[in-house]
Amino acid sequence: MNAFLPSRRTCLRVAASAAALFGLAAVHAQTYPSKPIRLVVPFPAGGATDVLARVIGEKMAASMGQPVIVDNKAGAAGIIGTDAVAKAAPDGYTIVLSLSNSLLTNQFLYAKLPYDTERDLTLVYQIAAAPLVLVVNPSVPVKTGPELLKYVSDNKGKVAYGSYGIGAYPHLAGAHMSLTQQADMNHVAYKGEAPMIQDLLGGQIQMAFASALVAKPHIEAGKLKAIGVTGDRRMSVLPNVPTLAEQGLKDEAYRVTGWLAIAVPAKTPKPIVERIAAEVRKATQQPDVQSRIAAMGFEVKDSSPEIFAEAYKKERPIWERLIKQSGAKLE
Repeated sequence: MNAFLPSRRTCLRVAASAAALFGLAAVHAQTYPSKPIRLVVPFPAGGATDVLARVIGEKMAASMGQPVIVDNKAGAAGIIGTDAVAKAAPDGYTIVLSLSNSLLTNQFLYAKLPYDTERDLTLVYQIAAAPLVLVVNPSVPVKTGPELLKYVSDNKGKVAYGSYGIGAYPHLAGAHMSLTQQADMNHVAYKGEAPMIQDLLGGQIQMAFASALVAKPHIEAGKLKAIGVTGDRRMSVLPNVPTLAEQGLKDEAYRVTGWLAIAVPAKTPKPIVERIAAEVRKATQQPDVQSRIAAMGFEVKDSSPEIFAEAYKKERPIWERLIKQSGAKLE
């Protein structure tokens, strides 16, 4: 007999242990939730992510019969709150609602992260895509995407674009435009979107990718010109603004979007993951919630753990390429 082969008794004991664990997980899933759920938002209170979490949390609480408590654990571009969830017990009572930066792009920006999304978290549900609108100061003599590409190329070194942080999508998309058009554009990183828009209005910078929520009033007042929106579909709040892809700017840099999503600690039992996904889907399919999401400039997604995992796998290399191309690095 091979001394390295487990005995029949050992195999039975392992099988029994596995069955017991599976049975406990199944029982846990049947009684879930039996206490309040903590919904961690790794950003400050009052922002769009926080507002969305409170809207969805309220609907989930009503449906699940337990309070859903929103816990703002802000700091370090979403890293602190996301890490807290990654290290929490995998029992369905600690959930994170975050942006794509803390769940996807930070891994390419930071030399060291305290968590690995694919190892330490289970992706549950992609709530909404977050496309942006490319806007320019009215002094820029263009109306379309192709005209803007020609303008930045013809004015090498004279155009400045803004972003609300190094490695954020507005930085990556602007860097891609500058590189592909050999425009040598100047990147100006701001501490937030509000100061970026103020400088764009004042003419200190000429262009930026901005949220519809912030840019729309200025577009309607004629203080900014909307050139196009990112992603593959027009925004419901800016239906007359074509996508950049519609205008022939089909580079992947202009077609990807950020997103808002739910994740839980790795090893959370599959029935609980599926229950959370079902509850989030139920909440986001309600007309009042969809209206709130649309008003923020987001596009509601119909998701599931499997759909989200597939989308993540597809987008991951695109964001990695864009970040490497931009040269963005953070400590």
